[in-house]
Amino acid sequence: MRSTPPPLLYTDTHSSADLLYFGGVEVHDPFIAFAAGSRKITVQSALEFGRVKRTGRFGVVLAREVWLDRARTRYGADAGVAELIACLAREYGIKRFRVPDDFPAWLWAKLPGLGVRLELAGGLLFPEREIKTPREAAAIREGNRLCTVGFTVAETILRAARIKGRSLVWRGRPLTSEILRFHVETAIKEQGGDARDTILAGGDQACDPHERGSGPLHPHELIILDIFPRVLQTGYYGDMTRTYLKGRPSAAQRRLVATVRDAQRAALRMIRAGVDGRDVHELVQHVFITAGYETKRGRQGATGFFHGTGHGLGLAVHDPGRIGPVSAILRKGAVLTVEPGLYYPGLGGCRWEDVVQVADGKPRPLSSHPYDWEIR
Repeated sequence: MRSTPPPLLYTDTHSSADLLYFGGVEVHDPFIAFAAGSRKITVQSALEFGRVKRTGRFGVVLAREVWLDRARTRYGADAGVAELIACLAREYGIKRFRVPDDFPAWLWAKLPGLGVRLELAGGLLFPEREIKTPREAAAIREGNRLCTVGFTVAETILRAARIKGRSLVWRGRPLTSEILRFHVETAIKEQGGDARDTILAGGDQACDPHERGSGPLHPHELIILDIFPRVLQTGYYGDMTRTYLKGRPSAAQRRLVATVRDAQRAALRMIRAGVDGRDVHELVQHVFITAGYETKRGRQGATGFFHGTGHGLGLAVHDPGRIGPVSAILRKGAVLTVEPGLYYPGLGGCRWEDVVQVADGKPRPLSSHPYDWEIR
């Protein structure tokens, strides 16, 4: 049987969750990391050498300056990263590596000419990333605790805001998506998180699920708040969504919100190891269709329910694992969001999102916050 080649990465940990998973230490400039047998090996400059050796999960940390000199001795004064990798492959007796699908094209083109064969992973470089350990689950739970910090701030401000005609006024100024987002993200930052690109969109803006939101927020309109903060200490993310309305909702809005919550409950009841995520997604669609909520696609975009039911969560906001229209068996230990939504311009958008870890029976919740969406 043909053996699987060892992994090789050349990137930075902000760009690659795989690299942070592999080495367990953040480095913001691209660096070499690979495996040789059971050993994890990296090459670091003097700037990072001591910190990586002290705090990372690498068994061997090599000095970049030393190995670059070796590469230049063998290949000439213009030798760089590719030649350095070729020297390392020769030193450790490695003839081929397995690389991520986003491996740098210039290295992909150059390394074979230096005697180093490469194979694309053709999917996940580390499939084991999908299954979270108790330590990882706890880190994700902390990310979701930070989400609740943000929700609490938003709820406090919305309660304090006053309705004046078609405006929400807070501290003498119109309350905008930008103002509310600033206070949400600042509170999370104060507690050790980094919440970027938080979605805080009201009215018809919320009908585009990835619209961040801008401008004044209005009374009696649904407001979607989707927070996905990164825990600075661990690198793991939380991801939760709540829907709010300041003022008095219409009967149609109440029915929309209740239906989305029903769909989420139905999905949560079905999730367990061995279930096909596609079946969970189709159940959500069935709940919506039975309640009379159609999904349509037109020239101006889609309405109804037109995104997946959930995705993996971990060192990336979209980690391995999916609940959507493509078949994917749910695996014990996987951590997934569950986030059905409905979006209709003129009525508004609603999404509820929570996080669970798949188990043999009922999934383990990794998030918790009330669904009290009406704010007077």
